[in-house]
Amino acid sequence: MANLLMRQALINAIRVPVGTRSVSELAKIGNREWVGYGFNGQPNYVDRPDYPLPAVRFGVETPDVKALREKEKGDWRKLTVEEKKALYRASFCQTFAEFQAPTGQWKGAVGWALCLASLSLWVYMGVKMFVYSPLPESFSEEAQKAQLRRMLDLKVNPIDGMSSKWDYENNRWK
Repeated sequence: MANLLMRQALINAIRVPVGTRSVSELAKIGNREWVGYGFNGQPNYVDRPDYPLPAVRFGVETPDVKALREKEKGDWRKLTVEEKKALYRASFCQTFAEFQAPTGQWKGAVGWALCLASLSLWVYMGVKMFVYSPLPESFSEEAQKAQLRRMLDLKVNPIDGMSSKWDYENNRWK
């Protein structure tokens, strides 16, 4: 049943052509003006360097901003720097320099990575200490040397193995 309802909702959503929406619905998003297509055709605001023109203005339409927009239609040399900045901030949240500036977010990522690496080392050391049994006696260096000596005495693989590289007359490696 839910599957059928979902399918019907999707079909109805697809069937509604964009042109049938009312112009007043498209002109305002809340109290913000829809000024363009945006990067995906939806009425949203995102600061993006690859698509610098968002679909809606960032700030709400206040009486001060309306007055500045009327003044903006005239000569721009009559606008003060503060008024130009206010107009910019009404349309955009940040400048390119502000939203492309490094945030320092990498420090947190590196910190968490180091914490996880430290935790994994502690878990490894704990497992090695409390779970695994100690290594057998044959892993000690003396036992390995004794085993090598025994293999040489028995002349194991004398044609192309270890015994072929041992000088039995001088008792050293060739």
